[in-house]
Amino acid sequence: MNKYLFHPYSIHHNKEHYRFLTHAFIHGDYLHLAFNCLALYSFGTVLEEGFFGNPDIFEDVRLGKLYYILLFTGGIYAASFTEYFRNKNNPDYSSLGASGAISSIMFCYIIISPLSQISLFFFPMPGWVAGLLLLGVSYYLIRRKKTSDYNDNISHESHFWGAMYGIVFIIILKPNILKHFIAQVLGTN
Repeated sequence: MNKYLFHPYSIHHNKEHYRFLTHAFIHGDYLHLAFNCLALYSFGTVLEEGFFGNPDIFEDVRLGKLYYILLFTGGIYAASFTEYFRNKNNPDYSSLGASGAISSIMFCYIIISPLSQISLFFFPMPGWVAGLLLLGVSYYLIRRKKTSDYNDNISHESHFWGAMYGIVFIIILKPNILKHFIAQVLGTN
């Protein structure tokens, strides 16, 4: 497992660039893996089949599938860059898991379908509300880690930047989706 962890020091000093990708396919425990699999199944299946696999949206469904893979893989990389630059000379820092990629999938889904119900801590709410809460909590915990001794061993930056990547990715891919998102949230659609 240590050979595949996200370890910025090894990436920078030993040129082990594969770690940018491999760390997303290992998890610290079964609960971590189960949560990521549940989130991927919940949001990813709908995106893959209903959006990226929809011939009304992508004439060539294979192209849509390629975009889906780029969304997931890009989320892994996007979620890792800030931690890489902050820790490339820190031999004690490492992380693992696909949370950044899962966040990119989830937030892409939220932008496409902002009124869909998402249960956050067992409370159902519109997706855009859940998204705002998740981004706000992630941002707060990032700031808290930087200004105190607080450490919960969770890379909140991975969640935050993975989410940002998912949002930007879908807006670049389908620019009209932003207008659709705003209209749905404001109830003018």
